[in-house]
Amino acid sequence: MSILSIVKHPAAILETKCQPVTVFDSKLKRLVRDMNETMIEADGVGLAAPQVGVDQRVAVVDIEDDHGLIVLINPELITSEGTQTDVEGCLSFPELYGEVTRPNRIHIKAQNVKGQFYTLQAEGFLARAILHEMDHLDGVLFTTKVEKYYSAEELERMSAE
Repeated sequence: MSILSIVKHPAAILETKCQPVTVFDSKLKRLVRDMNETMIEADGVGLAAPQVGVDQRVAVVDIEDDHGLIVLINPELITSEGTQTDVEGCLSFPELYGEVTRPNRIHIKAQNVKGQFYTLQAEGFLARAILHEMDHLDGVLFTTKVEKYYSAEELERMSAE
């Protein structure tokens, strides 16, 4: 396993709609493993392939809940409902945080590393993390959705209160 370099903004690949995965092989499995290791090393909860310079519709999410690692290959949003507003950050935008409104409950369809389709329902923070990574696959950055920015110091003060 390898720790990959995280692409920082500005970089064209971060604003590019990624190509669908059509080959489910050992190279894809290695990419997913390396992305997971990279995400853990960077203390993130999600990572999309364009964030490591790969133009493929692949993302990983792990918020340390009952789901464990969620591998999203060619994910599609089926339905969404409700709204939630909270602060987000992004590994491609170090030290930048902003308040973003997203759906509270989602139902998605995706493929696993073997190419098998599955569906997943998520809500709250997990839904937020999945949608953030799915946005990356469409070249959409969280900064385009920010309603209010926060510095790292402001967030630390808010969490201490």
